[in-house]
Amino acid sequence: MTNELTPKFNPTEVEAGRYEKWLEADVFKPSGNPDAEPYSIVIPPPNVTGKLHLGHAWDTTLQDIIIRQKRMQGFDTLWLPGMDHAGIATQAKVAARLAEDGILPQDLGREKFLDKVWEWKDEYATTIKEQWGKMGISVDYSRERFTLDEGLSQAVRKVFVQLYNKGWIYRGEKLINWDPKAMTALSDIEVIHKEIDGAFYHITYQIEGSDEFVEIATTRPETFLGDTAVIVNEKDERYKHLVGKNVILPIINRVIPILTDDHADMEKGTGVVKITPAHDPNDFEVAMRHDLPMINMMNNDGTINENGGKYEGLDRFEARKQIVADLKELGQLVDIKPVRHEVGHSERTGVVVEPRLSTQWFVKMDELAKNAIANQTTEDAVEFYPPRFNDTFMQWMENVHDWVISRQLWWGHQIPAWYNEAGEMYVGEEAPEGEGWTQDADVLDTWFSSALWPFSTMGWPDENSADFKRYFPTSTLVTGYDIIFFWVSRMIFQSLEFTGKSPFHNVLIHGLIRDEEGRKMSKSLGNGIDPMDVIEKYGADALRWFLSNGSAPGQDVRFSYDKMDAAWNFINKIWNVSRYILMNAEGVSADAVSSALTKVANKTAGNVTDRWILTRLNDTARRVTEQMDKFEFGVAGHILYNFIWDEFANWYLELTKEVMFGEDEAEKDITRAVLLHVLDQVLRLLHPIMPFFTEEIFEKLPNTSGSIVVAEYPKVRPEFNDDKASKGVAMLIELITAVRNIRAEVNTPLSKAVPMLIKSEHADFLNAVSPYISRFTNPSELTIAKDLAVPEQAMSAVITGAELYLPLAGLINIEEEIARLEKELVKWQKELDLVNKKLGNERFVANAKAEVVQKEKDKLADYQEKFDTVKARIAELKEN
Repeated sequence: MTNELTPKFNPTEVEAGRYEKWLEADVFKPSGNPDAEPYSIVIPPPNVTGKLHLGHAWDTTLQDIIIRQKRMQGFDTLWLPGMDHAGIATQAKVAARLAEDGILPQDLGREKFLDKVWEWKDEYATTIKEQWGKMGISVDYSRERFTLDEGLSQAVRKVFVQLYNKGWIYRGEKLINWDPKAMTALSDIEVIHKEIDGAFYHITYQIEGSDEFVEIATTRPETFLGDTAVIVNEKDERYKHLVGKNVILPIINRVIPILTDDHADMEKGTGVVKITPAHDPNDFEVAMRHDLPMINMMNNDGTINENGGKYEGLDRFEARKQIVADLKELGQLVDIKPVRHEVGHSERTGVVVEPRLSTQWFVKMDELAKNAIANQTTEDAVEFYPPRFNDTFMQWMENVHDWVISRQLWWGHQIPAWYNEAGEMYVGEEAPEGEGWTQDADVLDTWFSSALWPFSTMGWPDENSADFKRYFPTSTLVTGYDIIFFWVSRMIFQSLEFTGKSPFHNVLIHGLIRDEEGRKMSKSLGNGIDPMDVIEKYGADALRWFLSNGSAPGQDVRFSYDKMDAAWNFINKIWNVSRYILMNAEGVSADAVSSALTKVANKTAGNVTDRWILTRLNDTARRVTEQMDKFEFGVAGHILYNFIWDEFANWYLELTKEVMFGEDEAEKDITRAVLLHVLDQVLRLLHPIMPFFTEEIFEKLPNTSGSIVVAEYPKVRPEFNDDKASKGVAMLIELITAVRNIRAEVNTPLSKAVPMLIKSEHADFLNAVSPYISRFTNPSELTIAKDLAVPEQAMSAVITGAELYLPLAGLINIEEEIARLEKELVKWQKELDLVNKKLGNERFVANAKAEVVQKEKDKLADYQEKFDTVKARIAELKEN
């Protein structure tokens, strides 16, 4: 038939051109159905510095799973794509590319350099969109945004001006984190603290007018020339006589005062602390209390400036070496003690950050933080998954510092502030009128514009924008825990301030992807994995399956090629099952399937296995939907895997062969219809996770039409529920499995027929399904009765609702059989103990759902029956 699948699943062939067909068909756009409930996601914007990494692939996979399922469930879904400009990272990349040709940004000037950056943006944005296509993400490109779009830039200017007018944005000289390589300020959360080897340099300062010295210790002797005081604790008896005197700085012989301040710890070091206000945050606070001068020792590039005397022009670390050598020569270097300590590094460039006094723009965070904290106690609170990350968010907001938002870059939103020669400053959304005004050269932190992303992309500040009115607040954000501080928190407090609402209802937090040894992926370790390489080998569906099933929300996951092999094998299994079904379903129409299913539901046609698989399908659809709604994609995937691989492929397909190889054509038609229906529903359940191959198979089914992207998501159909059939086939499967296990224990292959006796209260049912028992267990004689004589020499098994005996005279050792049964008795005793413990827990019984408690009681009865039966059989064998 024309709809046959190839003998082996080939992801490259299946995925080629599929994404383009979806885009051409516009299946990713909102339905526009005014009666449908809106569901919206804005993609965490990757920056335009290069290719997607596995973390982005994880973000987009989980979001795509959510939006595809909601689309199939009939929601009016919007998934809005976009990218951010990544100021520091992108400017550094472009500067590095120019450097390869011997060109510096300064050679080009601001405007021409920015032309080069826009060329970079266009190049890499195209690359990222191609990679999104390979991942299969179902975004609406007609709404694609970029943080430097005019609409978003307008929103940025409006927010800046409004916060400035409220006094919540200000310009001032403060100690900030400085990146000497990127030559820009950094916010606190752009600094990564790493443990490195360093040293404490013990230096003596002479007391002015005497031969007395005090000893201080510092890890950064290159900054000591910027000292403006030394302090001691006023309670420190050792130094009371020195308070009010001065010390002389070595080398430059500058005189500075000795003051008292609680910052000096009598129990730490010598108790004497040097104060370098322009290069240490604690010293800055001391200087503010005592009105001390602040001397900046460094240029933007980390070299020593004119305040460094003879060290001017030296790199800070080279200056350290020379200063230490000079102090040693003067006899004022007492000791060097190695130390392992944490030092701040730039999150962007990796260099050691320099605390540095600088004039910058800041956001006052006290009121913004207070509003965000208060909101988490209201109905508009953002729900974090897992909930523990709400504590992470709250702790950061409760301890947040003012946010330095200016960056000494060219690429980004230029600060909307202008200055004239008269020393006046103007802040506004547009340039001031008149001549002589110069705009502030700095740009805003990238996260300032990204913080507005959920509402600026929807048309805000136009609150009458159709998208803003319908799709904001957005429904769900998916992101890693590493940017809760960078991005999530800032979106929350900015959205509350400017829209009066939380920016999203839910935040799903995932972890980090690590290598097989559990290490974080990094260039230095050379352990990074390119998702495009994985897709080329295994296909996007296999990668998406791995990413969605790798861990629980909030947990890290280890990448493993063994897991990728397992994902590919799972897809290939479904592919082969589909080939078998399609080869046996030629000529079956959608009407025929519908008619057959009605007959099965009404029990006017079909057999117990058909009703069993439809019942199991109902249960699977219910459980998968419940887990997806809780963002437990790993649990949902596990449920799907077990149903597809075990119940559908390994059991139902095999059981149908009793019908398909038979002579009853009417029964075959029913079985074909059920096979097609279950396959159809399985593909729909799988589609959000693995979109490519499910569409490939779906379009070949004779009972479907249109794209699976907009097909209805499976729902529970109560008419298919058949508890009796479900329990009956479960007993049948347990019985067949028990026979296979017994045969394996005594090394009796299935090809050798052996007698079989089954004692059961359900003998009528088991006789009705005896053809299945015979096909899968090969008995030479099969006896099924409610009561029968138990043979003396027989292997036995106790299953739910039945006792199984295989008289294997000559193959059975009575003592070994007793030993085996005694092990089984121990197993059932453990199960009884566990259930009794649970049912004995008053809190469990009182708080659990009634059906959950009843399920445990049913287990107790089943385990007790099995325990009693095994115990009785042991007694019989021992008597004989």
